[in-house]
Amino acid sequence: MSETPDPEVVELATKVFDLARRGETDSLAAYVDAGVPANLTNDRGDSLLMLAAYHGHAPAVTALAGRGADPDRANDRGQTPLAGAVFKGERAVIEALLAAGADPAAGTPSAVDTARMFGKDDLLELFGAR
Repeated sequence: MSETPDPEVVELATKVFDLARRGETDSLAAYVDAGVPANLTNDRGDSLLMLAAYHGHAPAVTALAGRGADPDRANDRGQTPLAGAVFKGERAVIEALLAAGADPAAGTPSAVDTARMFGKDDLLELFGAR
């Protein structure tokens, strides 16, 4: 038996996920500082960090990682924020995730696998995976 979520909680979560997608770093950081979990995930398993990374917002990625968001947290499909950033070609996000300790070999496909798939030799070199 599952409980119906409180509509106010759902509204707040939706707002915070939208902040991550839009890269509104200051507002996003303020919500996390006020108690929203840094590793909050949506119904597909996408974390705030995943959404910020996939949408190309390096400052939001840095802010979330600095507040404890796991840079290797995979979504329900096994994808990590780093693999998503490689797929999208977001170099600043890739660098922010690596600075936060992201593992290029984590996930399915991993960031290394994704770089190989798209012939991104510069990223393979960055990952030490030539």
